[in-house]
Amino acid sequence: MKARLAASAALALGIVIGASGCSMVTYQATTEHYDASDGISANVGTLDLRNILVITEAGEEDASLVFTVSNSGEDDAELTAEPVDGGEPVTLEVEAGSQVVLGADGDEPLTLEGLSADPGALVSIYFSAEGAEGVELRVPVLDGSLPEYADLLP
Repeated sequence: MKARLAASAALALGIVIGASGCSMVTYQATTEHYDASDGISANVGTLDLRNILVITEAGEEDASLVFTVSNSGEDDAELTAEPVDGGEPVTLEVEAGSQVVLGADGDEPLTLEGLSADPGALVSIYFSAEGAEGVELRVPVLDGSLPEYADLLP
C-alpha cells in the first residue's frame, strides 16, 4: 500500500513539474517592453517620452508633435525636439516631478513648422535635454483620418 501511495505522489509531482516547467524554456513575450500604441517611446536623461507621433495632412508644411513627457528628476528640464531633415526646432519646459500630455488635458501639441512629411512616413527627430545624451528617433507620421487624431492637426 505504501508503494502505491509513493508511486501516486511521485506521479502527481511529475505532472505538476511537467505542466509548470514549460515557462522555464518558453519565451515570455510579456517580459519585453514594446509600444502598444501608434507612437514610439524613448528616454532622454530624466525625461520619459511616450507615444511620440507626428500628425499632419499630405502636402502641408506644418505638423503637430504629440506625446507624453514625464520628468522623474528633481530639477526642471527643457526638452528640445529638432527635425533632422528640415523644420524648426521646438522646446518644452517640464517641471520636476511632473507630466505633460501634449494634445490632451488642455495641453496643445507642439507645432513643427517647415516639416514636409506625408502621413505613413517616418520622420527623424532629434530629442535632447541639457546635461543628457540626446536621441534621434524615427517618428511615425499620421493624418487626421482617425477620430482620436482629427482635433490634433495643426
